[in-house]
Amino acid sequence: MGNRGMEELIPLVNKLQDAFSSIGQSCHLDLPQIAVVGGQSAGKSSVLENFVGRDFLPRGSGIVTRRPLILQLIFSKTEYAEFLHCKSKKFTDFDEVRQEIEAETDRVTGTNKGISPVPINLRVYSPHVLNLTLIDLPGITKVPVGDQPQDIEYQIKDMILQFISRESSLILAVTPANMDLANSDALKMAKEVDPQGLRTIGVITKLDLMDEGTDARDVLENKLLPLRRGYIGVVNRSQKDIDGKKDIRAALAAERKFFLSHPAYRHMADRMGTPHLQKLLNQQLTNHIRETLPSLRSKLQSQLLSLEKEVEEYKNFRPDDPTRKTKALLQMVQQFAVDFEKRIEGSGDQVDTLELSGGARINRIFHERFPFELVKMEFDEKDLRREISYAIKNIHGVRTGLFTPDMAFEAIVKKQIIKLKEPSLKCVDLVVSELAMVIKKCAEKLGSYPRLREETERIVTTYIREREGKTKDQILLLIDIELSYINTNHEDFIGFANAQQRSTQANKKRAIPNQVLMHVIRRGWLTINNISIMKGGSKEYWFVLTAESLSWYKDEEEKEKKYMLPLDNLKIRDVEKGFMSNKHVFGIFNTEQRNVYKDLRQIELACDSQEDVDSWKASFLRAGVYPEKDQVENEEGSQENTFSMDPQLERQVETIRNLVDSYVGIINKSIRDLMPKTIMHLMINNTKDFIHSELLAYLYSSADQNSLMEESADQAQRRDDMLRMYHALKEALNIIGDISTSTISTPVPPPVDDTWLQSGSSGHSPTPQRRPASTVLPPGRPPAVRGPMPGPPLIPMPAAGPSSFVAPPIPSRPGPQGAFVANNDPFSAPPLIPSRPARVPPGIPPGVPRRPGRKPAWSS
Repeated sequence: MGNRGMEELIPLVNKLQDAFSSIGQSCHLDLPQIAVVGGQSAGKSSVLENFVGRDFLPRGSGIVTRRPLILQLIFSKTEYAEFLHCKSKKFTDFDEVRQEIEAETDRVTGTNKGISPVPINLRVYSPHVLNLTLIDLPGITKVPVGDQPQDIEYQIKDMILQFISRESSLILAVTPANMDLANSDALKMAKEVDPQGLRTIGVITKLDLMDEGTDARDVLENKLLPLRRGYIGVVNRSQKDIDGKKDIRAALAAERKFFLSHPAYRHMADRMGTPHLQKLLNQQLTNHIRETLPSLRSKLQSQLLSLEKEVEEYKNFRPDDPTRKTKALLQMVQQFAVDFEKRIEGSGDQVDTLELSGGARINRIFHERFPFELVKMEFDEKDLRREISYAIKNIHGVRTGLFTPDMAFEAIVKKQIIKLKEPSLKCVDLVVSELAMVIKKCAEKLGSYPRLREETERIVTTYIREREGKTKDQILLLIDIELSYINTNHEDFIGFANAQQRSTQANKKRAIPNQVLMHVIRRGWLTINNISIMKGGSKEYWFVLTAESLSWYKDEEEKEKKYMLPLDNLKIRDVEKGFMSNKHVFGIFNTEQRNVYKDLRQIELACDSQEDVDSWKASFLRAGVYPEKDQVENEEGSQENTFSMDPQLERQVETIRNLVDSYVGIINKSIRDLMPKTIMHLMINNTKDFIHSELLAYLYSSADQNSLMEESADQAQRRDDMLRMYHALKEALNIIGDISTSTISTPVPPPVDDTWLQSGSSGHSPTPQRRPASTVLPPGRPPAVRGPMPGPPLIPMPAAGPSSFVAPPIPSRPGPQGAFVANNDPFSAPPLIPSRPARVPPGIPPGVPRRPGRKPAWSS
């Protein structure tokens, strides 16, 4: 291959690719595309071939490249080519590649010079290339030929702009030396998409075909028509060389000889030719790779940081440690105990911010769910009064009682206390369910050893079930104790006198136990779900529930009240949630068929979870708003058992009602206090002690250590993969560090005055600035021809990359005194014998007759 610079970059890129492959990722360097733009027969395909180092593109006169060729270079151990339109065939002979390109071009465009924007996709696999994309584009033309359309010029320009507009593409603006540079459409189009000149490199071809006595020195020194990245001159093979099978290596040697032997270019020969163009492009690739390294390093470092926490877990039990299993078993049981305690007692580390878990959920059961269950079993007023009246009458029997019987009070109270058993046992069940979830969560860290995890869950869960039975027995015992003795001397009990006094009061509204009128029972966000779209649709409000009303506000500041709904005659009913809704809904309606809110007979209130619905229902029960089914049953019962009470019986019923109300409030308060304590003592704390002190012994007795600590195949593979990934990431970071230190970025050249490109349509080049004296000519006379004669010494240009192209103008020289000075250059070729007379020295004043010469291509 002919591109040594590319071959030097290949090991660097391969190191990066290997490092990323070892961690199962691809290294997206996204190297720039290189597109060649220029007129017909400017030598674009030859420039591209020289960069790759292979002969594979069609050649000839006129328009040869008639479809865009997207050439993807792919690094591979073997060398071959394949086309997208015939993937199954691999080409190892590059002459066949050229023939296939010609045949595929003719297939779409015909054989009569037609063009097409449909690209040909060619992939070249080779050990001598980088993963690059090169684009060979049709030459810019003005006049349609053959089957070409009338707007051929605009079609080709649109096609070219489509490829060079991409920010990551490098543009090689190719112009032949025997053409006026100011008329270069390639430079003009490059300026349109790259106004800063950061991506454009000027390439001057056919320097060996310039008219005798002319040269492109001013252009190549970036003085005449400056570009930010300057110009590079190249000498491609002629058609005769190609037909004679002259290979690229020989062509590069001939090109080198041309620049060293030419008197106008020898001083800058090290900055001319295909090798320098390759070097410049490869330096751009190096710059791109270096610019990509920081993001790659950042990505790897973040991955390494995330892995370090997981790798830390595996450092305690290395496979080569003979005592690993014992250590791991002890550590994992201890960790399980610590995790269980943290989840129950709460902890500042690893806090779940998405949902309640562990101890927080158990706390909610104790102080929200259990009180809710107690309120749900609250007695209905009509039922209670009817039961009291039946009890009084049954105790008196056939006689008419003169006094309020104590037995009726005890009978009603005991019936209410027995109702406490169901919610109390349900509370235990809920706590057991939560503990099982906590055990399952804590056991997830034992996933490396499936048998150990299974045994741990089984042993602890079995113990919790045992404690569940004892806890329930204890709770039933507490309720039986309350039933065994009705303590009417309790300090909070109102007593007979106060009960009678209350019964004489006219206030028909009675507060539920432990509730004060106008006291706020609950606040929170709810959505009114059944407002029609015409009236604004569903809206979320801040609701405040008191003992007398339900109010809602715009927000939690409670400044802008939207509505206040009295609780009289209100009931609750369940509402099915909508098909597409994830909200949980309940409804509030008026039993007297009145509108509740505006024209709504029922308002549907939506919550995010069923737990929130249950909690709101409990709050409404505390405020005296009962579920609909209770009301239906009560109405049926009242219809079946209607009776009239005399005034004396009504006073007795009211007295016992107040006594029952007071005493049941005392019992509820006591049970709400004792339930959490009993469950904590008999179940939760006992389970913690068991895990700390006895779990390890149970594990040893249930199975031998080897079977318990048998690691799952998946976990072993995961650990090995993680450790391998960890070390591979470290290695990749080291490689990136090595590449950063072993490559050098070339700074972007400073801007130049390239406004000439905007006026390039005038068709005239600016006046050369190198030798002002020679530009002062009489009107109508052609300029003198500069032949290959010796001249005064020139200041050599430093070969420091693209930035050296922008050089200050060399001062004008006096007369011809340097014929022998040029020969002092040890690298110069001997002066050639001029084929025509030497030019008149520029020092002669204007008006002196001169010998006419040929007009150079670079002058207007």
